[in-house]
Amino acid sequence: GEPAQIWRFENESEIYPTVVWFYQGMGKFGLPDSFYVVFFKRSGIGEYELYSPIRDGPQSLIIHYQGDPADYQSAYSDLYSINPTVANVSLSLIPEEMGRIVSPSLASEILVKDKIPKTAYEKLDVTYAEKLLAYKDIIEVEYTANYVSNNACVKIIKEPRGIYFVHYLIEPKKLNLIQVDDRFRANLVINGRVADPNNKIIYQWDRSVSINFNQDQLNNIKYKLFSFQDVFPLIEGNYKLNVLLKNTMTKEFTSIEQKLSIPGAEGLWISPLILANKIVKNSKYQGYIKPFLIGSTQLVPSPRNDFTRQDHLYLFFQITNIPEELQRQDNLEIECNILQEGKVITSHRRRISGFSDPLNIIEEFSLEELSPDYYQLRVSLLDSKKQKIAFQEEDFLISSFPQIPRPWVLSIPQPPSIDPLYLNILGKQWFQKGQLARARTFLSEAYRHNPSSKEFTLDYSQFLVRNKEYLRAKEIISPHLKGSERIHFLLIYAQSCQALKEYTEAISFYKEYLSHFGANLNVLNALGECYYQLGQMDDALLAWEKSLELNPNQEKIRQLVDFLKKKR
Repeated sequence: GEPAQIWRFENESEIYPTVVWFYQGMGKFGLPDSFYVVFFKRSGIGEYELYSPIRDGPQSLIIHYQGDPADYQSAYSDLYSINPTVANVSLSLIPEEMGRIVSPSLASEILVKDKIPKTAYEKLDVTYAEKLLAYKDIIEVEYTANYVSNNACVKIIKEPRGIYFVHYLIEPKKLNLIQVDDRFRANLVINGRVADPNNKIIYQWDRSVSINFNQDQLNNIKYKLFSFQDVFPLIEGNYKLNVLLKNTMTKEFTSIEQKLSIPGAEGLWISPLILANKIVKNSKYQGYIKPFLIGSTQLVPSPRNDFTRQDHLYLFFQITNIPEELQRQDNLEIECNILQEGKVITSHRRRISGFSDPLNIIEEFSLEELSPDYYQLRVSLLDSKKQKIAFQEEDFLISSFPQIPRPWVLSIPQPPSIDPLYLNILGKQWFQKGQLARARTFLSEAYRHNPSSKEFTLDYSQFLVRNKEYLRAKEIISPHLKGSERIHFLLIYAQSCQALKEYTEAISFYKEYLSHFGANLNVLNALGECYYQLGQMDDALLAWEKSLELNPNQEKIRQLVDFLKKKR
């Protein structure tokens, strides 16, 4: 199985290349609950080998070790002065033994030689098969053998203007680059989809991002994980999120699936907790919509919620839609508890009135007094009687390592929240949801802000046609028929003309559409209908016969064709 954490020490000047894997929660397989697996390049050359504290010892990890090969304690001391993290796993792979033994661990030898190999028969990872079946209809054949597992994080954050944004990050276990001359490249294609409980698509999007590094840039990131981060707005409701990330140059793919719940205008809501290992104040992207950017503060979360004792944990959450009767209670409190195996370890309370911005709350916690283990952070809203009204929880891990390698991040800043782009996206989502009144509000407002936008005009005109407002649709489309954008409006303009019984004009636009985009079943049928209404039966017959050539299984069209042929 995949490790919970990986540490790489591959460019050290005094130790041979070493990689450390950490596993936790493995007791159910007859293994220690937590343990390490170490790989190293013997003498710095060849492939990585599995490290054994007994057969290899700490001296085999040191490049210029001059001591007694049998003096493990001396070798350990030398290694500790070079790299304490590697030294800690050089005598024992089991955390409970660390610091208590002065010679290589026999239990570690049994672990790597006997227990771990047997575990392979007890635990099979079926993730690849599950992902292949889930995405078999939308990934090309050459990708099917190249699924890459990942860690992911998906959170909901409400902007001051009242729009909810979904922030997400994906950390694939690997990102391979292709060398082209002296450059190192990857091309990432991201396909996102949000569907309701009935599997109706409410919103979908595509992005393409190119990576193009020189040798120095590659050296800076080659031993780090990669984190792709993105953000999009979403209307209230319950959904399922699917994100597919493909590397088109290496034919690898990874994906995430997550349930989402966006609150409405009513009902108390505490946002999902975000646990960050770092924050950056006064971000240069202040004012923009950027993944995990809160005002001027950039949160840096990890999808594993992993920390060291030297880290500070930065907690972010929001409380919104507090009922008026609760708002009148001036002693509402926020309680933050850290729990270990269900027992409260630390706790503190603070009145909501004491926060400068109750919508965006950031609390900082020192972890130096906590031992390496799994923990839970719980945030509760308490009323005047100290009764819990609502709460949110999030698990986190404190590692036994003094440092945790962090990924390099590729994120896509978006325009500020005042940009009408978001009104248009939300309007399309309401349109897909069938709530036309709310769709009109957003789509018309986006169009009003920028009537020259092709996207805004096209989306608003589609709404108008759906709502049978054909004259208004023609009115807003007409300015776009004079330039290079004309071809994008041919179909919807033709449909508006046909609905208004302006058949001659509709025919002209349908034919122009076909000349640009080729045969289209629905367009040929509509064209035939227009000719039929004008009494041009031969032209109608020709259009419908071409339609039947594309799809013979159209009973209604076949009946019309037979009818016209009999009238000849």
